[in-house]
Amino acid sequence: MEERILNTKIRVYSYNELGEDDKKLVEMARRATSRAYVPYSEFHVGAALLLDNGEIVTGANQENAAFPAGTCAERTAVFYAAARYPGARFVSIAIAAWQNGDFVEDPVSPCGVCRQAILEYERLGGRPIDLLLCGRDVVYRIEGIRALLPLSFEKF
Repeated sequence: MEERILNTKIRVYSYNELGEDDKKLVEMARRATSRAYVPYSEFHVGAALLLDNGEIVTGANQENAAFPAGTCAERTAVFYAAARYPGARFVSIAIAAWQNGDFVEDPVSPCGVCRQAILEYERLGGRPIDLLLCGRDVVYRIEGIRALLPLSFEKF
């Protein structure tokens, strides 16, 4: 038998420790939560994606009574960015969540489907996409989606 250990490095920052570009991305993700359509879960998620051309694209989760016909904020942002700016590479994505009148205390992480979708664009761009997972008072910075999806699907 062989044992393998998978480790994930997460840097934890207070909002004030972030650089100006990261603060801007976090704020845009937080603002995007207001555009979520979530009549069932009431869990508002926003994402802001920085592209290598300097553009920032945002997305919010969208629910539907015909569950699971909705989509997550992260996929809303990455699919729109890929359609609107073909050829642009993704640099970083900030993700924030709001519920019960405030931003959630602990940072939220992309679901498995979103992790795989982000990984496709990370492969396409040939470099890691930084993740900024935003809680009320802290931001987790993770270098590359593979840190959250180490045993991902590979193309055949």
